[in-house]
Amino acid sequence: MTFRAPLQSLDLALAAAGLPDLIAAGYPDLDPETVSAVLDSAAAFAEAELAPLNRDGDRIGARFENGVVTGAPGFAQAYKAFAAQGWNSLAADPEFGGQGLPKVLELAVFEMVHAANMAFGLCPMLTQGAIEALTLHGTERQKRIVLPRLVSGEWTGTMNLTEPQAGTDLAAVTARAEPDGEGGYRITGQKIYITWGDHDAAENICHLVLARLPDAPPGVKGISLFLAPKRLIDDEGRLGAANALRPASIEHKLGIHGSPTCVMLFEGARAELVGEANNGLAHMFVMMNAARLQVGVQGVAIAERALQQALAYAQDRVQGRPALGGEAIFGHPDVRRSLGLMRAKVEAARAICLLTGVLADQARFAPDDAARELARGRQELLTPIAKAWSTDIGVEVASMGVQVHGGMGFIEETGAAQHYRDARIAPIYEGTNGVQAVDLAGRKLSMMGGALMPDLCAEMAADAAALAGEPGLEGVGRRLAAGVAALSAATTWMQQNRGADALAGATAFLRLSGDVIGGWMLARQAVLARTRAPALADSRAALARLFADQVLAQAPGVAEGVMAGGADLAALDAAALAG
Repeated sequence: MTFRAPLQSLDLALAAAGLPDLIAAGYPDLDPETVSAVLDSAAAFAEAELAPLNRDGDRIGARFENGVVTGAPGFAQAYKAFAAQGWNSLAADPEFGGQGLPKVLELAVFEMVHAANMAFGLCPMLTQGAIEALTLHGTERQKRIVLPRLVSGEWTGTMNLTEPQAGTDLAAVTARAEPDGEGGYRITGQKIYITWGDHDAAENICHLVLARLPDAPPGVKGISLFLAPKRLIDDEGRLGAANALRPASIEHKLGIHGSPTCVMLFEGARAELVGEANNGLAHMFVMMNAARLQVGVQGVAIAERALQQALAYAQDRVQGRPALGGEAIFGHPDVRRSLGLMRAKVEAARAICLLTGVLADQARFAPDDAARELARGRQELLTPIAKAWSTDIGVEVASMGVQVHGGMGFIEETGAAQHYRDARIAPIYEGTNGVQAVDLAGRKLSMMGGALMPDLCAEMAADAAALAGEPGLEGVGRRLAAGVAALSAATTWMQQNRGADALAGATAFLRLSGDVIGGWMLARQAVLARTRAPALADSRAALARLFADQVLAQAPGVAEGVMAGGADLAALDAAALAG
């Protein structure tokens, strides 16, 4: 099934997220015509160059033979075209060869890339994180030599955190970095799950690696960040001999088969320090947070792809006597309900991710310090929601897509199963969704004196009240108001309770946050569509109502689950669960 970029939806979502105001405040040389041209060109590339490779990427995948990783068919050529057309440099600093466009526009472009071919999109996605880390923490040499080549896409970047004994718990990292006596270091150790850790698409790969110096203190405070290139680099940027690092294997995965996920061995590899010694985890978090928002966008993307395929199938498959008319199963109420919820959840997740992207831009370009600080705080609040809620939606929508196909969805040849398999990794990597929930319920709710979520709830409550004057959306306003009240109560409870009780409710709290914020953004889009996109006005109002009735209506019950505490979990010991 072919992929069609959702340009109308992206335009409305960007507008509702605040792109026009952002452009007016921080991008005086950017106009709506340029934004449309960027999105149109990205759509054409994704549809024509990336989507046709997706099936063979899954069926054939990347290969590891005789110590060499070879990409899935067509991937290397597609990557070179991707870089040559400038898609790698959209939001990067012009000082290093970037185009200086808003981060949120880059996210919209990458959504189309991931939807067309998620396994491909992981390569430039990791490079974006490396660019952000080196822009903030790189040395003069790294910014002069490495950063421009990452921005251009000439070289790619990776993130090397995980080890066999150190997954989420990075305090257990044991990779060593020994000074070499010449101002550099030699890294020894093993890293696993390294996305695009080796490939044939670019002439050099710049590995950002967490490792410990000989005199490092224990725990996370003793981790440093290093840059270890696949091929050594001289002071003029010329490539030399191969470094002492190599892939030992690639993982055999449930999905994203076109993305080579490597076990990497560092065998005295030459490296240079990035940022401050023993402060590597803080530096790496720049890359990790960039990746978390991008992974949220992946959830949106794979949900969009699964929805498009399910909708096409439902309009073609003839079965039974549809109560809503026609001959295809699209006329069965339950099928149409499923497809409607899929679309509503895709749009809600897209809205949350793009809103987070706008906030990231406002944190740099808002007109005063107070506005920038508020944008930064709200961006940090929404990042775990964007990552976790959107990737959960990706899995849910892909699963519903299989269900719409019926038995044909369980057959690999239809392609519906691939979307489900590909989507399943996103709630796991870049910090599992449980980790995101703990982050939201702990650190993020405490930021700025605990005011971030209450202030957001107050804004949403005001918008809910205003919906009373919007014909056809009055019920959405009532549902949204009840949802905001539930979220407010749950927020107060979470802020007053700590320890096991709060941790027990963290995942439900993140779900509640995503449900309410998603419903709020759908309502904003429904109102905005009446003037910005009249052709979408009726359908967006219907989607907002469906989401309000099917999702927001559950908010009070979800809030009760948040506030239930952890006593029952404590009672469910291993013996009880074993039956």
